[in-house]
Amino acid sequence: MNMIFKRKLPDSNVIKEMYPLTPELIEKKKQNDKAIEEVFTGKSNKLILIIGPCSADREDAVLEYIDRLRVLQDKVADKILMIPRIYTNKPRTTGEGYKGMFHQPDPNSLPDMLKGLIAIRKLHIKAFEQSGFTCADEMLYPENYQYLTDVLSYVAVGARSVENQQHRLVSSGLTIPVGMKNPTSGDLSVMMNSITASQHSHTFVYSGWEVESKGNPLSHAILRGSVNKYGRSLPNYHYEDLQALAELYEKNSNLQNPGVIIDANHNNSGKKFEQQIRIAKEVLHSTRHNDDINRLVKGLMIESYLEDGCQKPDGGVYGKSITDPCLGWEKTERLVLDLAELR
Repeated sequence: MNMIFKRKLPDSNVIKEMYPLTPELIEKKKQNDKAIEEVFTGKSNKLILIIGPCSADREDAVLEYIDRLRVLQDKVADKILMIPRIYTNKPRTTGEGYKGMFHQPDPNSLPDMLKGLIAIRKLHIKAFEQSGFTCADEMLYPENYQYLTDVLSYVAVGARSVENQQHRLVSSGLTIPVGMKNPTSGDLSVMMNSITASQHSHTFVYSGWEVESKGNPLSHAILRGSVNKYGRSLPNYHYEDLQALAELYEKNSNLQNPGVIIDANHNNSGKKFEQQIRIAKEVLHSTRHNDDINRLVKGLMIESYLEDGCQKPDGGVYGKSITDPCLGWEKTERLVLDLAELR
């Protein structure tokens, strides 16, 4: 093998014992999970907002952002349920670039994955302690989920991972909602197959163990747009797209809790971050004109941070994304208040 085995990382139980949750936080996590589950099962009609930076690049800015979200959440609590994004692993199309806090706790330093494991757990716990939010992260590496099982309330499987067998099978063993994104090709059958696999039980190998999963009835779709053969963005959030997804769910009648989160950025916006405002409002407009779409749409995914746009990792602007461009705080606050009015 052309690899150097640098060091064995600690077992997840070791890291959890180093940085444990208090009994009060454990109970609060159960309450958060219950509220989120009720949206996906249809018992609650609140709109879920999975909202936050494209990548969690620095602890202080992320925590300030989430503290601001807490104040905003309290203003719209009767209509909206927020799940902040703390995305600590980032897929890179070519393998180059910043791969997230798990790889690089300091974006301008060399990778250190032991420090990264500790940094991501500490960040999730601090956010929980300060705000009461249990957050969302992307399942880029299925094995990493073990280090955060007790602090996450939502997991997304990305467009490049959704066809992967290990992601599908591990998702089937989770007890929190898992959103399956459509692949970059836009083929919705791939996404639906992934949801089907995740909702069923399986026996497979995970972290050196033979394990058996029970199936995850809260697995659902995320529409994030696609690209054509010329590399151009093709959105899939319009009324006709949502209607087509509702019909796909109807054909797959064995699936539990049909639902979709609309990712307002990525190929839906063509990475023009300001378009997220228009897209989010259009989705809510569609829900008011079709009962099937209204039942299907559970929420929105918004990329947002303290400052508009993005910068290079060494850009130096506090609270500005170093990966995909995000809505700044003023636009975010206005959007959330508008969505509560529209809901």
